[in-house]
Parts: sequence; structure tokens; C-alpha cells
Amino acid sequence: MKKMLGFIKQALILSVLFQSMLAWSAENDINDAISLIRGNITKSLPQYQIKSIAPHEKSGLYTVHLSAGPVLHATPNGQYFIVGDLYRVGSEGLINETEEAKLAQIEVLPEAEMIIYPAKGEEKAHVTVFTDITCGYCRMLHKEVPELNEMGISIRYLAFPRAGIGSESYQQMVSVWCSDDPKEWLTRAKEGQNVPQNNCENPIAKQYALGQSIGVRGTPSLVLSSGEFIPGYLPAAELAAKLGL
Repeated sequence: MKKMLGFIKQALILSVLFQSMLAWSAENDINDAISLIRGNITKSLPQYQIKSIAPHEKSGLYTVHLSAGPVLHATPNGQYFIVGDLYRVGSEGLINETEEAKLAQIEVLPEAEMIIYPAKGEEKAHVTVFTDITCGYCRMLHKEVPELNEMGISIRYLAFPRAGIGSESYQQMVSVWCSDDPKEWLTRAKEGQNVPQNNCENPIAKQYALGQSIGVRGTPSLVLSSGEFIPGYLPAAELAAKLGL
């Protein structure tokens, strides 16, 4: 019996050691692949900064995020790159995993950094809107916010000054976000009123960069609570229908 217990103990120790070696080997393989990919991208695409490189377990490829650049998928040896979205074949059809991952970033943003016009009563859906105060269609959408709120739809605004960081619209949006009443001053700004200059720690540049990374090219750009991305204005009734309301 003692011999049997001794064999079992040794077998368990060997099993743990073997699993540890496999994990160590896998981690080294991942680190080696990331190093190869990083080196080749840096050499081949020097105009871009690499934000992150991570293995995509189900495909065997590595997902590469570039600052203000496209998403790449690379082979582990770093010799081949695919530019664009990665699709998965699911039971319900093609699923754009790249788009899903981008839009998932929206849902983890703290609402404290947004300007929110909440639904009246129970919230049935929410829409996250990348907006600019000088955009005509943004102003059209904003006029319909009360109607959308009455339908149970919350509107959550993120800043996307189309002229870029440091522009006049950027400075105005900083003033809105830093004001004593951002909801009121955002409405006034969209009506063409000048916003008193305010400065504070703010999320405008971060939100602008996020918009660029998920493919926002103009405003308004809408992200539905379902995860669907809509690059443009929709009248209130059509937007509600899109949300199934």
C-alpha cells in the first residue's frame, strides 16, 4: 500500500511538473511570436506605433492593434499579415469578431466620462453617440433627444471633434465637458452659442482616439446597445425601429 501511495505521489508530482513545463513552453512560444511580429511590423510599417499584440486562440493568428491604424492579424512567425476584419463562421452566419472587439470597448467606458440624456422612466435601450458640436446632422439628432428619451432610449454622448485635437471645436468640447452643467452647455453649443472657456482633466482626446480606432470617420456615429455600428444620422422613429422599439 505504501509503495502504491508512493507511486501515486510521484506520478502527481511528475504530472504537475509536466504541466508547468508545457505552460512555460507555451508562454515562451507566445513571447517569441510577439517579438518576431513586433520586429517585422516596426521594420515594415514604421509610420505606425504598436498598441498591442495578443494571440487569437481560436485562429492561431495574432491580433495587432496599431495607433490610428488598421487592425492586423499576423502569423506566429511574423512573415504574413492580413489587414482588416477577422470573421468567424457561426450557426447564425458570419460574425465579425474584429468589429465585436472594437465595439465592446464602448460598453466598458465609465458613464461618468459621458454626457448622458437618460430615458424617461424605465430604460429600454441606450445609444452611444460620437458627436461634434459643429456638425449639422449632430444638431438634428440632438433636437430629437427628448423624443428618444420619451421612448425609453438613453443617449450617451462621446466627443469626436472632427477637426482634431487642439481645434476650435475641440476646445469648445473641453469647455462643455468641464462646465458646471455639461448637459445644458452641450445643448447650447449645438444651438450655436459660445461656451465660456473651462479647463479641467477631461476625456475628450481619449474619446476621439477611441472613435478613430473603431472606425468613426464622421459625426454623428452611433453605437447601439446591441453592438451595431451606424455611421450617420437616423431620424428618431428609424432609430427606435433599429432598436426593436
